[in-house]
Amino acid sequence: MSTESQYKDTLLLPQTSFPMRGDLVDNEPKRLAIWEKQGLYQRILERRRAQKAPTFILHDGPPFANGDVHMGTALNKVLKDLVVKSKTMAGFTAPFVPGWDCHGLPIEFKVVKQATGLEPAEIRRRCTEFAEKFIDIQRGSFRRLGVFGDWENPYLTMAPGYEAEILRVFAKLVESGAVYQSKKPVQWSYGAHTALAEAEVEYQDKESPAIFVKFPLTPESSSKLGIGNASIAIWTTTPWTLPANLGVAVHPEFTYEVCQFEGSNRREILIVVKELVAELETKSGMRRTSVLKTVKGRELEHLEARHPFLDRTSKIILGQFVTTDTGTGAVHIAPGHGADDYVVGQQYGLGVLSPVDDDGNFTAEVGLPDLVGKHVFKSNEPIVELLEEKGVLLAREVYRHSYPHCWRSKTPIIFRAVEQFFISLENLRGKALDAIDKVEWLPAWGRNRIYGTVESRPDWCISRQRTWGVPLPVFFDADNKAILSSEIACKVADMVEEHGTNIWFELSDEELIAKLGLPAGVKKCRDTLDVWIDSGCSHVAVLEKHPELHAPADLYLEATDQHRGWFQSSLMMSVAWRDAAPYKAVLTHGFVVDKDKKGKLSKSEGSSGKPIDAAFFYNKYGADIVRLWVSSVDWQSEVPFGEDLFKQVAEPYRRLRNTLRILLGNLDGFDPEMDRVAASHMPVLDQWILERLNAVVAECRKAYDQYEFRKVFNSLNQFCSTDLSAIYIDATKDRMYCDARNSVRRRASQTAMYDVFNALAKLLAPILAYTADEAWEHANFTEGSIHEQDFPEPDSAFASGVATAKVNRLLEIKRTVQTAIEEQIQAKSFAKNNEAAVTLVVPEKEAVYDLLRDRQFATEFFIIADLDVSAGPALSAKAAKTKHHMCPRCRRYEPLGESGVCARCESVVQTVSHA
Repeated sequence: MSTESQYKDTLLLPQTSFPMRGDLVDNEPKRLAIWEKQGLYQRILERRRAQKAPTFILHDGPPFANGDVHMGTALNKVLKDLVVKSKTMAGFTAPFVPGWDCHGLPIEFKVVKQATGLEPAEIRRRCTEFAEKFIDIQRGSFRRLGVFGDWENPYLTMAPGYEAEILRVFAKLVESGAVYQSKKPVQWSYGAHTALAEAEVEYQDKESPAIFVKFPLTPESSSKLGIGNASIAIWTTTPWTLPANLGVAVHPEFTYEVCQFEGSNRREILIVVKELVAELETKSGMRRTSVLKTVKGRELEHLEARHPFLDRTSKIILGQFVTTDTGTGAVHIAPGHGADDYVVGQQYGLGVLSPVDDDGNFTAEVGLPDLVGKHVFKSNEPIVELLEEKGVLLAREVYRHSYPHCWRSKTPIIFRAVEQFFISLENLRGKALDAIDKVEWLPAWGRNRIYGTVESRPDWCISRQRTWGVPLPVFFDADNKAILSSEIACKVADMVEEHGTNIWFELSDEELIAKLGLPAGVKKCRDTLDVWIDSGCSHVAVLEKHPELHAPADLYLEATDQHRGWFQSSLMMSVAWRDAAPYKAVLTHGFVVDKDKKGKLSKSEGSSGKPIDAAFFYNKYGADIVRLWVSSVDWQSEVPFGEDLFKQVAEPYRRLRNTLRILLGNLDGFDPEMDRVAASHMPVLDQWILERLNAVVAECRKAYDQYEFRKVFNSLNQFCSTDLSAIYIDATKDRMYCDARNSVRRRASQTAMYDVFNALAKLLAPILAYTADEAWEHANFTEGSIHEQDFPEPDSAFASGVATAKVNRLLEIKRTVQTAIEEQIQAKSFAKNNEAAVTLVVPEKEAVYDLLRDRQFATEFFIIADLDVSAGPALSAKAAKTKHHMCPRCRRYEPLGESGVCARCESVVQTVSHA
């Protein structure tokens, strides 16, 4: 037997059943099955309720039941889970009711695309199946990611009880007089045959024909202006809207010049805003030869011009929206095809002309027989040719710009006046703006973003020409006049709660009015409500209806696009329902973006070959790696993503797991009831690590409270890699392995490690949901899951910082000592730190002088053989090879006794041999 091997059984090497490798992909599903079998989520809630803990409600914004969970959705749901788990461990009762948005265009579009000519009832049946399929898929992904919630009882916007609440909110809006019907321009998708909400519009680059056109003044108006044969020049990027032109807008305060232009074989007298004369010259090839007159825009008001190709006149009106950015300073007005056009047209009584059908084709009202039945975008060129033929086209160009498109059919939208139902924001807007300033916005810029969108929002178009949605509970009388009644809407709500909304589509008009007790001859509306009303009513249908929840919620948490989506629709519906916001605080996170393309990740990007589905990543790396990635990113900004970036969190995961494993191994044989060492008896290094732990606990608790999960990640990662691994565990390894089992120093370290493990595992639990629970199970401290525990509290016994000040100074000295040692290792005087005998000079009145003179402490802290310390003018160190020999048991260079081992080891060996 070798000298070293004969002492092996006397060493106290770490022992733990906690494996080094997590094998997360295999082991996480097993742990998840145990959680669900044991009803862990309910147990957590029951424990807090028994304690009468205060509630904290994070209300889940419903993902759309359409497609797999991608990494952007995973970021959102895991962030919510970090909030819920951290609030629970901070002492709150924090129930989480997940939900899904089920109705709407994306699902209906896919169903109808697969089979045309379906009856409404069949479309709805297939849409329901489609939504249910993806609810199950997404629910499975969220559970697999370790997200806790009432997964057996989620809220679904297609559930009859939920649909009934939507209708009751609508009834209240009707009762307040906020709902009205009107024919005015909406954003129309000819690809999906429906009006679109602002949040259903996406912007893409588009090339349009931009044209400069002259509108000749009528003889009477030319006489009023005092100049004959004058024309007002307009510029537009939508030639197809010219048949619907009823006016020309100028800015009242701008200066307009009546100029003589010549060139390109023509002479014209044109009215153009002063700042854009040069642009017209460049585009038309004509040159201004003289200025005949200068007028303010308001002087042109009520003059009339002849339509360039139809037999009618256009009134010159005033509009504050006119700019001098480009064009001519005069805007062609088609009230049937633009929001600003409509508003100013109403002010001047211009009427509304919109000669376009649902498919985007011109109707007979266009006034040009050759264009009837032709798509508006295919009519641009024929209209330009007609303008040229009439001699009124001044110039043309290709204009590249960002243009609104339908988010589902991907076709460009058209602004088109259609009879629709609207919610007036005249009274709601002011209340909503007041409510915004009573909410905490995280980050703070979220306040300005939603304030601006609410402030500028036009009345809300709430009718949709769709089948898959909540019916608009409106009837029409024999004269086709809308019957808006809160009483009828409430009756429909009661019927829907009992039978579901399918009954509206399945019953004939006669059957429906008989069931509702309405007069004969009325007909039901075929439209559905905007789906943003569906999700916007969740604070009523969910928060008020679930006994464990409350309204307003403590927190809403979604991505930045929801300032014009769910945050806003919920705000409007809540103000209408209860005169207050539905949330106390709103947290907004950035989008996950492709690190190469810098574009928002979406489900459609899977075709690019890059994996974006969350399942790809948790099935390859494990859910805890996904969760650690979420905790590591700055959610306030866009989150660059790629698999190479994602894999970088694997290293801190290994570090954190290994730290837990080392701590558990060193706690082998430790009984906290019997073996704990009081703080006053601890060596300074153990006091220091507990002071550092105290600071980390305080920092992480504060960061969790402020939803700064990245700070938690950085703090714990730094603590494990630097304070624990690089300093404390390294320095105490000798005493842990080689001291007597019950030595005060060793038990002091075990006491410290017990407290460190306890706190570290709990602080990691919201992030590493599976790993922390696994480590807790191997520790055998208490029965149950770590998720049923409380966060550690800062300990006032370790708040003084006395040990920290000493160790910080010792670390400064250690750098000097290490430099001296490295020089000798480079010179090959010796090979390792523990062979070094160091002569150290420290300044007079050195605060840690006594510690440095303690050979046992100093050689352990610096991991050297000897230290000779003295006071001098400045800090300096020299190193040489020690004269001692290596102890075969502890492998330290120490004076050896007759037994061939150092005094410490000899004492331990004798104790072991007598045991």
